[in-house]
Amino acid sequence: MIGGVCHRRVLVTLVLVVTVLAGCAAAAAPPAPSGTEPTSAPAVCGLWLATGGTPTDEQVRYAAGRYGVVVLNAWDTDVARRLRAQDPGIVLLVYKDLSSTRGYAEVGLHGGLLPTGVDGATADPAWFATDTAGRRIEWAPYPQHWQMAVWDEAYQRAWTERIVAETVRDGWDGVFADNDMSSLRFYSDAVVAGTPDRNGTDTLLRDGLDALVTRAGTALGERGKVLVPNLSEARLFPGRWTRHARFGGAMEENFAQYGEDGALTTWQGHQWAEMLAAPPQDLTLLVTATAGRPEARPGAAERAGFAGAALLGGPSRSCWTPSTTRDYSLPEWSGYRSLGLGAATGPAVRDGRTGVWTRGFAGGWVALNPTPDDAEVAAPGGLRTVDGGRIGDTVSIGSADATILVRR
Repeated sequence: MIGGVCHRRVLVTLVLVVTVLAGCAAAAAPPAPSGTEPTSAPAVCGLWLATGGTPTDEQVRYAAGRYGVVVLNAWDTDVARRLRAQDPGIVLLVYKDLSSTRGYAEVGLHGGLLPTGVDGATADPAWFATDTAGRRIEWAPYPQHWQMAVWDEAYQRAWTERIVAETVRDGWDGVFADNDMSSLRFYSDAVVAGTPDRNGTDTLLRDGLDALVTRAGTALGERGKVLVPNLSEARLFPGRWTRHARFGGAMEENFAQYGEDGALTTWQGHQWAEMLAAPPQDLTLLVTATAGRPEARPGAAERAGFAGAALLGGPSRSCWTPSTTRDYSLPEWSGYRSLGLGAATGPAVRDGRTGVWTRGFAGGWVALNPTPDDAEVAAPGGLRTVDGGRIGDTVSIGSADATILVRR
């Protein structure tokens, strides 16, 4: 789910955050400090999830050239027009929830523009999922967020028809479809009526979302628009990333997340291989939480997130952001994106002995160790650390961490 407040109307003043290379500190106002200005051809494209509140004029001006993809709420059409005017090549996606509708009062404050595909006040009662006692299923801890019967064909048609019409009318490049879930357990312990247990509920949910994503993605594609779902736990279900990303891309909101074994979960299971095989034109959106993480070394999450994004592709495909908040109320910036790595000189390669992934660039090199063990790998010549330090023939990379080297 995007945002800890799940898209209630957030009445806060947003502050720009520029993350320094150490990955820990932040400055709180634009313009970015010297040395963190974006390069003309970054190795990793910037992602701004601008859904925690309406961006300020200052933030809109700051965004030019920094973010390749911006996700906005449906009512921020004026912000979208201003972003497009200052950066015609930017990709603007409108936020829509696949799996819920909302009943809280603020949802009606935007002239009929919703964070969902259907209006909870007018939705067919049959579209609301119910538990075995016949009660509607409310998400915890999000009051008035109601689970919808995503497996219901009439709901799928209504969701699709509304979002396609709105996307075309308001000039969005496509839809960011949140809550493409693998399990209801993220929000509720309920068992859906007609299913035998929680596993049966989750199977019904996944199958319904498969059908809804296919229906909506096909319809949007026919109008020249993309569908980019926010997938959960795709690593556990072979082929799910590929199937759901085929309409323009997908997002991993828990990129470079630590597992119970201390390794990085993104590199477990099938998802990573499917992400590497994605067509170059697809959007691979990545979010790495960099606050409150159980890091063995300061800044490890940010390093791993940036390096992992660099392993995946070029600026038109792999767009990444660190995240220091739970509600996406800050437009984030990482100093790693300003290093000038340039174009990749080859594909990402895995060392069979250590499990470390590496990739070379015209202006540098990244190495990511997703395993729970420290590793030593050979380093290319002519490179330095990001703060100018010299290196030897090999570099040591901590478990669940990464190293970024640059040409100086």
